[in-house]
Amino acid sequence: MHKKFLVLGMSCLLAAGAAQATSLTTAPAHVMADSSNLIGRWDLTIDQNGKPAPSWLEVKLSGNRALVGYFVGVSGSARPVSHVYFDNGKFRFTIPPQWEKGDQDFVIEGELTGEGIQGTITTSEGKTYNWKGVKAPYLKRASAPVWDKPINPFNGKDLSGWKALGENQWVVKDGVLTSPHSGANLISEKTFTDFKLHVEFRYQKGSNSGVYLRGRYETQIEDSPADAHPASVLFSGIYGFLAPSEIAALGPDKWQTYDITLIGRMVTVVVNGKTVISNQEIPGITGGALDSNEGEPGPIYIQGDHGPIEFRKIVITPAK
Repeated sequence: MHKKFLVLGMSCLLAAGAAQATSLTTAPAHVMADSSNLIGRWDLTIDQNGKPAPSWLEVKLSGNRALVGYFVGVSGSARPVSHVYFDNGKFRFTIPPQWEKGDQDFVIEGELTGEGIQGTITTSEGKTYNWKGVKAPYLKRASAPVWDKPINPFNGKDLSGWKALGENQWVVKDGVLTSPHSGANLISEKTFTDFKLHVEFRYQKGSNSGVYLRGRYETQIEDSPADAHPASVLFSGIYGFLAPSEIAALGPDKWQTYDITLIGRMVTVVVNGKTVISNQEIPGITGGALDSNEGEPGPIYIQGDHGPIEFRKIVITPAK
C-alpha cells in the first residue's frame, strides 16, 4: 500500500511539475512575443493642443527579457531609456529633462494598437499631451543613386525659394545669406529625397547653428574647440546620434565647407576636405526636426535661432 501511494504521489508531483514547467515556459514566451511587437524604431507625432510636434522612439531587447531604448523629444538630443516597462500590451518609461524647463521627469505611457502605438507624454513642466506612432521606414535603397544636375537653392541675391519659420531676420548682403542674430529658422521651398549637399558657412565665436537634412536630421554647426573630444552634439556631428571622427573645424570667422551625402539613412560628412563620418546610419529624427515623416522628401532647413551664422554657397545635387 505504501509503495503504491508513493508511486501515485510521485506521478501527481511529476504531472504538477510538468504543468508548472509548461506554464513557466509558455507564459514568458507569450509575454516576449507580445513585447516583441514593440521592439524597433517608431516615428511619433505629439498633439500639442492641436499642433503636431515630431518625436521618435527606439525600443531594444537587452539580454533576453529587459527592454531598453532611446527617445528623441521635440527638442534636444537622443536620450537613453534605461528600462521600458511592458505589461499586457502597455508600456511606460521615464527620462530626465534635458534643455526643457521644469524639474520633474518626463513620463511616457503607451500601448500597442492595430496601426502602431499611441499614448500620452507628461512633460517636465507637468503638461500632458497625446501622441501616436508608426513604425519608422528602413529607407534601404536597392541600387546606387544616379545623380541629377546640381541646383543652387540660394541665388546669392535674395530669399527667393526660402521661407522663415517666424519673424524673419535673414538678409542677403554682398552675396552672403546672413542671420545677424538669433531668430527664425530658414527652410527651402523645394524638397529632396537623396542628395549631395555642399555648403560654405562662417560662424562667430561662441555661435551655434545647423543644417537639417530633409528637415529632420541636423548636422551640427558649432564653435567647438579643435582639441575637443568628438561628440555627436559638437561640430559636424549628426546631433545626438553620430559623432565625427575628429573636430576638423577651422574656428570662428573663417569660411568652412560641409559636403554631405545622404542616401536613405546612410550619411557621409566631409568637413573642409576631411571625411569625418563615412556612410553611417542615422537611426531617426533629431531634436528640432520639422516632422517625423521619415519616408517622405524634405527640405534643407537652416538653424537661425542659436546665434549669428552666414552662408555664401549652397549647392544640392539630387538623385534622379
